[in-house]
Amino acid sequence: MSEIVLNAVMRTEIGKGAHRLIYADMIPGVYYSRGEENINITATPIAMKPLIYTTNTHLINLKLDNGVTKTCILRDVQFDPITDRPVHFDLQGVKENEQLTVQVPVVLTGSPKGVKDGGTLQFIMHKVRVSCLPRFIPEHIELDVSDLGMNDSIHIRDIKIENVKVLDNESAAVVAVVPPTIIKEETPATAVATDAAAATAATTAEPEVIAKGKKPAEGDAPAAPAKK
Repeated sequence: MSEIVLNAVMRTEIGKGAHRLIYADMIPGVYYSRGEENINITATPIAMKPLIYTTNTHLINLKLDNGVTKTCILRDVQFDPITDRPVHFDLQGVKENEQLTVQVPVVLTGSPKGVKDGGTLQFIMHKVRVSCLPRFIPEHIELDVSDLGMNDSIHIRDIKIENVKVLDNESAAVVAVVPPTIIKEETPATAVATDAAAATAATTAEPEVIAKGKKPAEGDAPAAPAKK
């Protein structure tokens, strides 16, 4: 796994004071580790960019302005719902001989055979949760989908990485090729039969009109008087 150096400044502002740092083009964050006191920090958007906008997982060499250095990973980033700008980040400290749980991005390679036959590729799980020592954390998990035919899929149980334990449900599908959706269209014969049935139903529904008081035509028998 590659390592990225992140220069950060310790801060005293918290709450609304920390939120105001965003308007000063700084991103507030916090470093935490088991058995250590949390450290409130800030970093510039430029410094955070390689960590936020990437498909890889990185170990971070955090360098504070007081000379202290910490090894950590990026645990979480919060974004503004309107501007999509990062507004806060969390760094988790790691220890060399301590197991760590982290989400690793999935990267697909190749062109599936099933897609060439008209199927659709569904990328279901973009990240996979794993547990391992910090030195074994993979930058990403690469899956070759070239051999996937129609209705084929790759599941969590198919992912094997040395010194790494995958924690997600082994039956969960990571990527799959599904057949195209077929929409049945009404044939002309079916449409004619439907129209005829509708016309018959409309004719049957018309009420019978009985003329009252009309004289019978010459030669016709007089109508029988109605019974009271």
